[in-house]
Amino acid sequence: MNGTPMESYANAPGWKTHATELDRAWKQFDDRQLAKIRVWAPQVLGPAYQDTGPMYYMFSGPDFLYANAFFPNASTYILCGTEPVGPIPDIAKIPQHVLPSALANLRRSLDSVLSLSFFITKKMKVDLRQVQLSGTLPVLYVFLARAGCTIDSVETVAIDKTGAFVPAGKGTTPGVKITFTGPAGRPQTLYYFTTDLADWAIKVNPNFGAFCEQQGQGVTLLKAASYLMHSDNFSKVRGYLLAHSKVIVQDDSGIPYRFFSKDKWEVRFYGRYLGPIKRFLKNGQLDLAKDNAAAAPPPLPFSFGYQWQPSRSSLIVATPK
Repeated sequence: MNGTPMESYANAPGWKTHATELDRAWKQFDDRQLAKIRVWAPQVLGPAYQDTGPMYYMFSGPDFLYANAFFPNASTYILCGTEPVGPIPDIAKIPQHVLPSALANLRRSLDSVLSLSFFITKKMKVDLRQVQLSGTLPVLYVFLARAGCTIDSVETVAIDKTGAFVPAGKGTTPGVKITFTGPAGRPQTLYYFTTDLADWAIKVNPNFGAFCEQQGQGVTLLKAASYLMHSDNFSKVRGYLLAHSKVIVQDDSGIPYRFFSKDKWEVRFYGRYLGPIKRFLKNGQLDLAKDNAAAAPPPLPFSFGYQWQPSRSSLIVATPK
């Protein structure tokens, strides 16, 4: 960075404070979560961990971290949420007197995922509305860098009802395409689209679904998904994932357990299922509780989903037969 326009920013007190505080928070998070997932995932997921096809993470927001931790070899990451993409960040255009507050706000937007393992949607929408470093892109930049990835190109995109890339305009779905080189040295691609996955919204705007159809079979992660697919109002995205997933790794807030019929799916349990947190009590699953208890599954060494303490977290790994 020496001799570049960024040198003065790197030496600014606001930047140094940001780097120090983020380094500290990140080390705690990596030790508690990601380092353990990096050991657990290849042992448990086997061939799916090595899969180089697309990776689906619906209702993810900008959570590239967990997508990459569970499936680091995916060629294409497909993330989506209702949070806006935002403009492509340019630190050099932020006035130095504004930089400390902009970076502090960026750190605040990371608080919940670093401490609880998931984004709090309402809080994130407020954090991402700041004038500087707005939208999901700054968060994606941080996560890619911290995952050891080098960003090669960034392009805001839009797709139409056929799933094709078109100029942004009425009836299109906005997104971003990030090409990057991962730690293994292979080129990979990350897409994030701003879209609503409710059935009524897909009927009005089928763009994202058409895009996904073109990607084909992939691996799937679902975490802290607000139990939306427990409702028939989200049957289309639920059906798509069931039909297009080589493996589904999820907590109980994803696809209801009853959809994994024993004649079509092999389901493995990890961690004790204790039911939903208070906010989602109506979404308890007696069949999941029964089968989880009968399986006496090994504990999870990391937290996952709304039950953010490892001793209370659980997930399933579902593979089609």
